[in-house]
Order: sequence, then C-alpha cells, then structure tokens
Amino acid sequence: MASIGVLFVCLGNICRSPAAEAIFAELITRRGLDARVHADSCATASFHAGKAPDPRAVAAAGRLGYRIAPRLARQITDADFRHFRYLVAMDRNNLHTLQGWAPPDFTGEIELLTRYCADAAGQDVADPFYGSAEAFDDTLALIERGVGALLEQLCRRHRL
Repeated sequence: MASIGVLFVCLGNICRSPAAEAIFAELITRRGLDARVHADSCATASFHAGKAPDPRAVAAAGRLGYRIAPRLARQITDADFRHFRYLVAMDRNNLHTLQGWAPPDFTGEIELLTRYCADAAGQDVADPFYGSAEAFDDTLALIERGVGALLEQLCRRHRL
C-alpha cells in the first residue's frame, strides 16, 4: 500500500510549516503509522530557501515536547503536487498560492490546517516571525491542535 503524503506549507518554511511537519511526524510515529503516512514541509516563497528553521520555532516546539529536525527550507515545486496527496496551508495567502500553482490534473486536497480543527475552522495560523516568544507559543499550540485533528481525519478516511 502506498504511503499517504502530507505537505505542510507556509510562506518561508522556517517557522510554521517545519513545526507542523515535526509535530505531525511525532504523532504518526507514536501511532506506528510511519510506513503508512509521510510528511514534509515547504514554502510558497523562495527567500528563506536553504536556511535552517527559526530558533524561536525550534524552542517553542521543544517547550511542547517536539523536536524540529535540522533541515533546510525549500520552495514548493511542481513535483510536490504529484508526490503529496494533502497540501496543508497555514493561512489563506498560502492556500490561494497553492491553488493557483496546482496543475490542472492535481487530484489531491489543498486545505487550511485549521479546516480540520473544529474549534478553529477557517482561522489562519498566524505567522509569528515578527512576534514575541509568546506569539510562537500561541502559533505552535494552534498547529498542534490542527495537526492532531488532521491525523484523526486521515485515520478515519484511510482506515489507519
């Protein structure tokens, strides 16, 4: 059985999307789903390509008990639309960019992360880049809820 691919997407791929990827990866590992589900993250813009995750995002994830793996930011590519079934945007701007970028034959799902989370449905995951440590904590708490709800939905949909 093919692995289900989930791609988390934000503007720069140094704060929100790598945190979502790390939290999701930890949750799928805890459930023993590593062979069934895989995740990655990327940016809609290229200006942080090749840079490590923001240390404030790494610290905020650590405070929640998650580890953002050392990785380098990258911009989305056309190949991502073939490799991933679920493209999960952190905010409406990212969502619209992904919808415009998607090839006509893309059959996957492009959604806001909070769409999966009943108590935050449709809310943007705020970009904490210009904010305080508290902004990172708030953003990662919302990401954690959204990622958990996404995984629950995938488990129901795909009988995982």
